[in-house]
Amino acid sequence: MNEIIKRYCPRFEFDSYEDMKENFTINVPDDFNFGFDVVDEWARLEPDKLALVWTNDTEEMRTYTFKDIKEYSNRTVNLLKECGIKKGDVVMLVLKQRPEVWFCMVALHKLGAVVIPGTFQLTKKDLVYRMNAAGAKALITVNDDEIVKHARDSLPECPGVTTYITVGDKPVEGAIDYRSVINNYSPVFERPTDEGRTVVTDTALLYFSSGTSGMPKMVRHDFSSALGHITTAKFWHCVQENTVHMTQTDSGWAKFAWGKIYGQWICGAAIGAYDTEKFHPDTMLKAIMRIHPTTFCAPATIYRVLIKEDLSAYDLSFIKHATVAGEPLNPEVFNQIEKQTGLRIYEGFGQSETSVLLANFPWVEIRPGSMGKPSPIFDIDLLDENGNPCEDGIVGMISVKGVDKKRPVGLFRDYWKDDEAMAKSFTHGNYGTGDMAWRDADGYYWFEGRNDDVIKCSGYRIGPFEVESALMEHPSVLECAVTAVPDPIRGEIVKATIVLARGYQPGDELIKELQNHVKHTTAPYKYPRMIEFVKELPKTISGKIMRTAIRANDMKKYNNGTTV
Repeated sequence: MNEIIKRYCPRFEFDSYEDMKENFTINVPDDFNFGFDVVDEWARLEPDKLALVWTNDTEEMRTYTFKDIKEYSNRTVNLLKECGIKKGDVVMLVLKQRPEVWFCMVALHKLGAVVIPGTFQLTKKDLVYRMNAAGAKALITVNDDEIVKHARDSLPECPGVTTYITVGDKPVEGAIDYRSVINNYSPVFERPTDEGRTVVTDTALLYFSSGTSGMPKMVRHDFSSALGHITTAKFWHCVQENTVHMTQTDSGWAKFAWGKIYGQWICGAAIGAYDTEKFHPDTMLKAIMRIHPTTFCAPATIYRVLIKEDLSAYDLSFIKHATVAGEPLNPEVFNQIEKQTGLRIYEGFGQSETSVLLANFPWVEIRPGSMGKPSPIFDIDLLDENGNPCEDGIVGMISVKGVDKKRPVGLFRDYWKDDEAMAKSFTHGNYGTGDMAWRDADGYYWFEGRNDDVIKCSGYRIGPFEVESALMEHPSVLECAVTAVPDPIRGEIVKATIVLARGYQPGDELIKELQNHVKHTTAPYKYPRMIEFVKELPKTISGKIMRTAIRANDMKKYNNGTTV
């Protein structure tokens, strides 16, 4: 029996989805701190319990127990204290998937400092904006040359940053070299009982939103956020105690909180980490074979690439449960993965602002293309612009109801220092995600697109995801994005921007073939009247397709409207 999870969940085994939805609850202690109450508790109860399995592109392997995580995080606390970091200070991390990202995050939670995870793709401009907006006091990065250059270029413009620490096998001039000094610090740090003591409503995390339009917002989470990911790990990822769970993601994305630390460790599973310098399907598959996870999660982008590989060369039978989030998974990708591996992928939906909101839970029969059903800790509904519930079959905004009366565990505190964003997202006592969907008669939710992605053509509302799913069934399509282009007669027309699979060449004949394919796969009026072939799609640093960038570029090219 898991000694940790039962402290927070009176009941966590259920017979059906309805049983879970009605009876699952999370108790949140006033002083909950993930570092002390989960990591250090596992180290006390089972010091040799496996916590982390790590590998990289050179096939190096390392493992860490909860005792290791406790001691390394305590050494890190003592290093940071010597640098003047204290409760409430903001620290930015750009650590890829080095083991130190786990040491540092746990240490900062113990210290009561605020963590800003950052992806390795951030440039000087990104770093300056984030550190100044949040008032960062310290920056910790890997010592990769390009990242260090961006960091050093940014620091003169960030006067609040007083400490720079690098992690790697070589020192950086002007920075504290973490690995060469960390063993000089004590592995002991007692839980504070004075002014350094944390309470559950203290700020723990600041995530900067993807920024598909405008400057990214600061998404502020308190210490209770970690407990919200019990539902993510236990009921969607279906992690099992004393096995390995692997979510493939960089530590700078919110998906790291979803799949690589909080819920998984609360449930007693180990984390599998593949620390890659550049994604390639072959090397990732080899890393999966080394890590040997029982449960696996990846963004849709990875699955889309994997189906173009020869998966029969790999025996992945040790994976018992696979999940996807970040973007909707096209039914064709689902079907191809099942055909090649036998795995049925359980889709989930959520945001940087939340834990899992909707998912295909284990008691629910998967309907490929559906996001599944609502999480037990959120009151989810589809609402119109006036805050009224939408009937089945009607598109509305995915919303969390009643947050003005009781804020659910797993929902962010606010968009920090952004009253405009708060006013836009919190209306009628509810939180609106900005994502549109419809619900079928059996309670399954089906994604339509972001509110500003829905295409209005000749009086029809066309969700881009359905058209993209149809296109993905064609063997020539590796990736695609469907957007609107202005048209003087129809208002807008459907445009598909496509990256071709290996062996296919663009041309008028292929355009006609793809258009006819969509006409026969879905309602004919949804077919893309315009198709553009590109080498790659614009994406955010979290890997999501930037349809706003495509639309902005098209507005310049097709400003007077067009018809194809």
